[in-house]
Amino acid sequence: MNWPDRIEKLFRTLLPTPFTIAIVLTIITFILGLTVGEHGDRNALIHTATEWERNLWNGPLMIFAMQMMLMLVLGHVLALSPLADKIIQGALRYCNSTASSALVVSFLSVLVGLFNWGLGLIFGAIFARKVADRALRQGLHLNFPIVGAAGYASLAVWHGGLSGSSTIKVAEEGHLAQLMSTTQDVALLQDLPNRIGFEETVFSSMNISVMIALLLIIPASMYLLGKRLQPTQIVLPSHFITDEPKRIVGAERLDHSSWFSRIIGLMLIALVAYKMFIQTNGHVLDFFNPNNINFALLGLGILLHRNFMQFLGAVDDAISGVSGILIQFPLYFGIMGIMQSTGLVEWMCDFFVRISTPQTYPLFTFFSAGIVNIFVPSGGGQWAVQGTIIIQAAHDLNIPLSKCIMAMAYGDELTNMLQPFWALPLLGITGLKAKEILPYTLFILLICGLIFTSALMLF
Repeated sequence: MNWPDRIEKLFRTLLPTPFTIAIVLTIITFILGLTVGEHGDRNALIHTATEWERNLWNGPLMIFAMQMMLMLVLGHVLALSPLADKIIQGALRYCNSTASSALVVSFLSVLVGLFNWGLGLIFGAIFARKVADRALRQGLHLNFPIVGAAGYASLAVWHGGLSGSSTIKVAEEGHLAQLMSTTQDVALLQDLPNRIGFEETVFSSMNISVMIALLLIIPASMYLLGKRLQPTQIVLPSHFITDEPKRIVGAERLDHSSWFSRIIGLMLIALVAYKMFIQTNGHVLDFFNPNNINFALLGLGILLHRNFMQFLGAVDDAISGVSGILIQFPLYFGIMGIMQSTGLVEWMCDFFVRISTPQTYPLFTFFSAGIVNIFVPSGGGQWAVQGTIIIQAAHDLNIPLSKCIMAMAYGDELTNMLQPFWALPLLGITGLKAKEILPYTLFILLICGLIFTSALMLF
């Protein structure tokens, strides 16, 4: 029995479903909040339970959840378009073995994920499934779990790309001041910049170096690992298909009209171009925020599908793939509420601040972000929890805030390879189980961890 089989057997014994994991994490956080947190309340049990329930339906977080769900669904819709299918079909010719499939799927998934995390995740999942479809048709023998893990590799790089939650938020005018509005540190408020643009985070020399390294090293490592693995049985789930009606009458012609949907799509893309190039006065990077990204994905999705019916069929398919995430989002918001109200995050981050120097703090931020991400697997939610502490520590230790933000981003995306929350759409599309891909996502975690820590120490 080789090491992936041993790890899979271990996970089969210890790992429940992702929903059960969210429940278990809630219980663990609740206990930690009562024993470690600084609640200062006699009725700590009631206080903590109340904070948990209140944050399940936290208004701003529910807006964020809607933005992220739309980003994932619209990314899925775009990945189901004829253009994306043409790209995948062109790449499939190089997927003739486990090793070559793992290389090609991981490379394209990472590349697409740098542009948009939702599109990268779903593109990788659909690509992995089509690799398996082709293998079944042609009688090829593959190790499907490593191909599925390769399709999930984009979630190890997304926060350093164009759709990273924290980097988008800090690029908004006045966001930092709003986040720190409750602080009593006058000097900090005076020193806060109005915004931190992509040129200091995503397009910094450190992050560009990291992303190039990941784009080259992850596929190469997956190729070498794939050469050592034995084939597995491939069992695929049924796929949603939208049937065209045999006879189209009356106003239905508008639903199936390619010219009408293309005109609407082009109008939306024209508005996207106006917002990106004209409204920003040439500062194109100012365009990137969750609403604008979703608007662009909506326009592209309508434009690249043949008609509205095909677009809506893709939406139906996409929504079914994110149902597990939808029901788990509030549970993780509740966990975040417990961690905030009991001071758990502050306790953990303050510990890292106390043992840090200006040279080591970004590294400790990276590790603490990785831990927090296990309990709050959302980049935007994590920034809301950890952002104030990072800003304060960067100011007190006189460290560039942009580097600390990227350290948090790297920690957040790293443990996505351990936390199966965002893998739910991929698991639904491929029919794989979390315990089957985890041996290989842990391998990606080790590779990325070495690259991230090296960059934070060198730059």
